This record gives sequence, C-alpha cells and structure tokens, in this order.
Amino acid sequence: MGAEVHGRLEVRRARYAVATVFAVHGAVTGSFATRVPWIQDHAGVGAGQLGLALAFPALGASVAMPLAGRISHRFGARAALRGLIALWTLALVLPSLAPNMLTLCLVLFVYGATAGMSDVAMNALGVEVENRLDKSIMSGLHGMWSVGALVGSAAGTLAAHLGADARLHHVLAAAVLTAVGVTACAWVLDLQPAEDEEPPPRFALPPRSALLIGAIGFCAVFAEGASLDWSAVYLRDRLDASAGLAAACTTGFTLTMAIARIAGDRVVDRYGAVRTVRASGALAVLGGLLIVLARHPAMAMGGFALMGLGIAVVVPLCFAAAGRSGPNPSLAIAGVATITYTSGLIAPSAIGLLAQATSLMVSFVLVTVFSCGLAGFARVLRAGDRTPITRPGAAVPGPRP
Repeated sequence: MGAEVHGRLEVRRARYAVATVFAVHGAVTGSFATRVPWIQDHAGVGAGQLGLALAFPALGASVAMPLAGRISHRFGARAALRGLIALWTLALVLPSLAPNMLTLCLVLFVYGATAGMSDVAMNALGVEVENRLDKSIMSGLHGMWSVGALVGSAAGTLAAHLGADARLHHVLAAAVLTAVGVTACAWVLDLQPAEDEEPPPRFALPPRSALLIGAIGFCAVFAEGASLDWSAVYLRDRLDASAGLAAACTTGFTLTMAIARIAGDRVVDRYGAVRTVRASGALAVLGGLLIVLARHPAMAMGGFALMGLGIAVVVPLCFAAAGRSGPNPSLAIAGVATITYTSGLIAPSAIGLLAQATSLMVSFVLVTVFSCGLAGFARVLRAGDRTPITRPGAAVPGPRP
C-alpha cells in the first residue's frame, strides 16, 4: 500500500513538473515573438527577408524532431528533457545577437531545432503521465503552454514599451526560464529503455498512423495560424474596425484557446477524444461561417472566439493519440509534431497569397473548409481515448518522445 501511494504521489508530482515545463516552453515563444521588430531592425533586414528568416525555425524543428527519441533512449527521458529544455531556453538569446540576414537564418534554425526536440520530449512525458493517471491531461498541459506564452508576451511587451535592449531582455528571460525549467525536470518521470531495446533511428519517415493523425493536427493548426495572424487584419480591412478593436479580437482568440485547453480535459474524460473533436470541428465550422458572413465586427469577433474554442483541444489530442499509436510512439509524436509545425509555417503565407489573389473572405472560406476536416476525420483519434499501455509501477519499455 505504501509503495502504491508513493507511486501515485510521484505521478502527480510529475504532472505538475511537466506542466511547468510546458509553461516555460511557451514563455520562450512569447518572449521571442514580442521582440521580432527589434531583431529585424538590429539585423537590418526588410519585411521580405524577415519572412524568409522566420521560416527557418520550422525547418530546424522538422529536421531535429526525430532526434528527440534517440536522445531520450541514450540518456533517459528525464535527463534528455532537462538538457533539451535548457538548450531551448538558452537559444532565446541567439536571435537578438544576429547582425545580418545570414546569421539570423542560422540562429533561427538552431532556435527551431531546440524548440522541436524539447517539444517532442515534453509531449512524450505528458502522454506517459496521462496514461498512468488514466485521465486526460494533455489539453491542460497545452493550456499551460498558452499561459506561458501569454506571460512571456506580456513581459516582452513591457520590455519593448520601456525601450529595453532585446539582448539584455532575452539574457535575463533565458536565465530565469532555464532555472525554472531545469528545476522542474527533477520531478518528471525518469523513463529508461529496456536493456535489449534498439534505439530509434536518427531519421525515418513517420508511420502511416502519424500521417492520419497529423492531418487532423494540420487542419487545426492551419486555422490557428490563420486566425492569430489575420484576425486583426480581417476586422480592420474588411469590417472597418478600429485598431484597438482589431487587436482585441486577436487577444480574445488567444485567451479563448487558453481557457478552452485548461478546461478541455474534463470534456475529453467525459465524452472521449473522437466525440470531443467532432463537436470541436462543428464549433470551428460555425465560427468560420460567422467570420465569412460577418457584416459587423462583433459578429466576426464571435466567429473567431468560436474558432478558438473549436480548435483548442485538437492538437493536444493529436499528440495523445500519436503516443498510443503503433509500436514506436517516439516516431509517431515526432511525425505529428513535424506536420503541425509545417502547417503553422505555411498557413499565414497561404492566407495572404489567397487574399491577394481574391479576398480575405475567400481565404477564411478555405479555413472553414479545413475546419470541416476536424469533424470528418475525428475517428482517427480513437487512440486518444485512453487505453493505458503501461501499469503504474510497471517496467517501461522505453521513453515515449
């Protein structure tokens, strides 16, 4: 009985620890995003060059994410996450040091590579904790990422308002976030591979299961990227909203997603992953229709709020399903992460190009069509309806990055 109680306490501590790591990961992203204008001026690049440079984080992540499984196999899940989250938080310093376009692209590649590997490692440990608790926590973990991003953005906004040098801001932020992230890793689960387990390949194509699950994630992240980057522009250019109201729409969308993710685990536990995503898809489609048909800013803002509610829990459930699909969870999670990163990369550009050729309304018709895919293909997330694959206290065959 004592061992059982100790095991439950260990898993609960691991849950809070990995939630802290998610928040730290999000805070790095928020800290970076708010200082992009300063970084652009410091590197002396134009808007077109900046757009090209900002593609390099996704490229770095796509290349490096498959390595996370091998690193966890070599060092164990806890040590791997500790090292990878430290690399990610310290990489925050690099972009503000870049003096020109070439170095900016190189450091953003490294920045993205560390982001992707730590992302895979922390999602893997989140899935393992969810399995052992036998209740949904992935939505809440991603909600903590959103909270961290909001905190990092708020601190970055304050630093920018005060005219602080981004190099100093990012050095201080990196120091604090590294200390918090590394400390939290002391309580995550310490998964070790079996002695006879073969290490995962350095590079491999994602399994078919990851492609199907990743397709759902692609649709959700496409809608998320489009809404984050274009909601304010949509209200300003199409509905003649004021700059303040347009900005409030984007902030509201972000807050809606964060709140829905934090509250989403209870819904998933009650209704299961498949039914939750089908309902989420219906909300996202309704939101898309309100956006497209809006003749007043309030109607469009309601549509973006529904869009945020509809897509909030989809990506967490994709990671959870990937972690339970097939014999190689590490490869599946890395594959899903790569697909979602790719979607986040192309969505803003695709919306802009389509809007230039037609109109912003037509662009969000495309977003609405992608949202239909959430409900239509939700059945591929049946692996997200938990069937525990490990018993609390049982030997774990290997890390699940």
